[in-house]
Amino acid sequence: MTAFIDQARINVHGGDGGDGAVAWRREKFVPKGGPAGGDGGDGGSVILEVDEGLSTLLDFRYRHEHRAQAGERGGNKDRYGKGGLDIVLRVPPGTMVYDDADARLLADLRRHGERCVVAKGGRGGRGNIHFATPTDQAPRHFERGGLGQERVVRLELKLLADVGLVGFPNVGKSSFIARVSAARPKIADYPFTTLVPNLGVVKLSGERSLVLADVPGLIAGAHQGAGLGHQFLRHLERTRVLIHVLEVSPVPGRTPLRDYLALRRELELYDPALAGRAEIVAINKIDLPATRKRLPALERVFSRRGGQLHAISAATGAGLSQVLEAAFAELAKARQAEKETAKPPRKKDQNRG
Repeated sequence: MTAFIDQARINVHGGDGGDGAVAWRREKFVPKGGPAGGDGGDGGSVILEVDEGLSTLLDFRYRHEHRAQAGERGGNKDRYGKGGLDIVLRVPPGTMVYDDADARLLADLRRHGERCVVAKGGRGGRGNIHFATPTDQAPRHFERGGLGQERVVRLELKLLADVGLVGFPNVGKSSFIARVSAARPKIADYPFTTLVPNLGVVKLSGERSLVLADVPGLIAGAHQGAGLGHQFLRHLERTRVLIHVLEVSPVPGRTPLRDYLALRRELELYDPALAGRAEIVAINKIDLPATRKRLPALERVFSRRGGQLHAISAATGAGLSQVLEAAFAELAKARQAEKETAKPPRKKDQNRG
């Protein structure tokens, strides 16, 4: 199984530009034949490119230095030096690129083939053909090639999912995504079965689909680093809709409502915008007698809070289609709201004031 690596720090070096040359032509009545030194070649650049076939930053775990080729020195007979070759580093969709020195965001790479130059190559120096003047027809001047850009960049992967599954450990999120998509996460009857995020494409009727993300279970204090889920909360940041997966837990003191409020608190403390996402609340394991017995009371509790509680069973598939349809409806609303926000103002509105 490929290791899931969602953060990396690498050193990138653009290639240095080649020096310009000092050379001469052999021409009668021209001092030293006239200047004929060509320019140096430009150095290669370091480029990041999105490859939709990748899902992890594993390639950068063991190799931290990446240097592009330097440009060649200029030659005689006005010949220019050859430019250095670029280095193209492949990254998965959803990679955020930061300058490690000042935490400045350089690029948010999402689409297949999208590129970002993270270290530009140096410019080649000019040869002595550029320095001839009426008073100096035999210049011995040339330019040194420019140094390639050097920096440390930090790569951070955030999954590109429409809907995120949120819940405490072992509530059935992995079983949920395995039931409704082709994702095959590891599933077992012990806490923290899910150690890495999982993505699944869910097919709905009418050629509709959505991308579902299952992140490791959260516990109280996750926003401060408790448990395994804290390092994966970032993968919920791009989602538009959250599905809270709850259960009737045998653990004393835990109730579905308390779990729900605790989850919302962790999301809000990590990023207040997450708590503002559209949400669906589902009580899982409805196939168990204990859950069915408490269902009417739980529905009343959540109804008084102004929400609807969906009863599901990830094990049997009961209720999952209704939850996904509700999630898709919220997703469509969110997409429409984004379009409305992104619309440029009408000319009439622009001319006001």
